Amino acid sequence: MVRTPYDPTGVTVLVNGVPSSHLDLVDPTRLSFEYMAQMAAVLDRFSPGQPLAVIHLGAAGCALARYVHATRPASRQIAIELDTTLPELVRAWFDLPRAPALRIRAGDARGELARLPDTSADVVIRDVFAGDRTPEHVTTLEFTAEIARVLRPGGLYLANCADRPPLTHARAEAATLAAVFADVAVIAEPGQLRGRRYGNLVLAATHDPTTLRSADLDRALRSLPTPSRLLRDADVVAFIGSARPILDSATDATAGGRSEAVSPGGDTASR
Repeated sequence: MVRTPYDPTGVTVLVNGVPSSHLDLVDPTRLSFEYMAQMAAVLDRFSPGQPLAVIHLGAAGCALARYVHATRPASRQIAIELDTTLPELVRAWFDLPRAPALRIRAGDARGELARLPDTSADVVIRDVFAGDRTPEHVTTLEFTAEIARVLRPGGLYLANCADRPPLTHARAEAATLAAVFADVAVIAEPGQLRGRRYGNLVLAATHDPTTLRSADLDRALRSLPTPSRLLRDADVVAFIGSARPILDSATDATAGGRSEAVSPGGDTASR
């Protein structure tokens, strides 16, 4: 953990020397990572005021789980983390919600997802990394179909996708989500969408026709400390371009045997 004089209530969790999570020890609604603030803007407009059943694929410091608990304390959450030691540490370090409000399980994200019952979650959040990329076995069409199976009707899927210009991987992931879900959105800082830098994009998907079309979602994203752009409809089609969905058959050679690592600006790790 790292503390800095200019951030007296904040702490950054480093894994293998790389920032993995930032938590405000006083205010759990303060999310310093851009992509988490983007996800929170979408979550705030999903079934407002109602408790949620949330699955976090990737846990690290549980920053987003703390946010959900602070804003909707009756929610029930499960966080899945490959690193068996990290959950024990963050439980000891931070005032995390206790079970049944928040359960933390050790295991591979895809393997644990397969064990979850049908229609058991309102929201699934994927924040899983190997090095600076998302492992392919949690990006495929088959994996995304498992997400849809676990979600309740109208449920929401949020994925943290890190990529660099020309965003080839992010476009393929968006194409994969569009092959499974009726409505897909892409959220990112405008400069990143123009291919200027490596960074995180948020992919959002649902079958509900209203979740990503809240009247003030665009405004909320533009009003973040780092203003963000929301792509929907024709803009998503243009973003995807000629990209094709990612299939298990194309990733079998690279899906296993990865070592634990985290992405810069990412919250979690997986194999």
